[in-house]
Amino acid sequence: MPIRKDGKGKRWVEMEFLAPGTPEQVWQAMATGPGNEAWFTRATIDERVGGAVRFEFGADGTSSGTVTVWEPPHRFGYVEDEWSPGAPPIATEITITSRSGGQSVVRMVHSLYATSDDWDDQMESFEGGWPNFFAVLGLYLSHFAGQGGASFPVTASVKDDHLAVWKRLTAALGLEGADVGEARATPTTPQLLSGVIERVQQDGTMRTILMRTTTPSPGAALVGTYDTSGTIRVSLIRFIYGGDAQQVAAASAPAWRDWMAGFAARPD
Repeated sequence: MPIRKDGKGKRWVEMEFLAPGTPEQVWQAMATGPGNEAWFTRATIDERVGGAVRFEFGADGTSSGTVTVWEPPHRFGYVEDEWSPGAPPIATEITITSRSGGQSVVRMVHSLYATSDDWDDQMESFEGGWPNFFAVLGLYLSHFAGQGGASFPVTASVKDDHLAVWKRLTAALGLEGADVGEARATPTTPQLLSGVIERVQQDGTMRTILMRTTTPSPGAALVGTYDTSGTIRVSLIRFIYGGDAQQVAAASAPAWRDWMAGFAARPD
């Protein structure tokens, strides 16, 4: 859906999807710090209007803001003041509504006020990026709801043809030609990951594979390449579930960071 605009300078994008789980379960995942780490990124949320919000994106920095709406388990809103250098504050509101069959409808709206189109591309990128994380959220709620979670990203930037980088990345991870429903496994270096392919997406600017992992621990791996004006952003995000998730993530992250640095340094 394209950016919507009104005559007063307000610009917004909105997304809606169906999530497995009750509003209370979806709320726990989307409106709390521990819940966010299970499907999106490490976060801290002071659970009240006026409370602080902070999202941590590893090497990509942080984004912080303030809670503006707190109506559990149906409405959660916050404003981020420094989500992008020089950008005006952006407001996010999440609405969760019960649906029959143990499901919930989730509506997310990002909005800001601007007198120019300078931030339109970045706002439109939300629509492209969020569905991958919504897929992780659905996986988490379907298979691991209520369990503790931990996550970590490893990223790199590569100057090359997008398709060439994608082919090299999937070959290195044993994921070339992956299809939904297939059982796949990565090499043992830096770490064996095995499981089932849950989602594959490819378009002109983004290519991703989501695997639900069973080995070495229950969780997910989101692998992707993203064309950012000629530079290809390579990413692997590990999501780990269970009582020892934090310890497992801390032990696994250094090897994956070293692997990603080596991948980016290799010309082919």
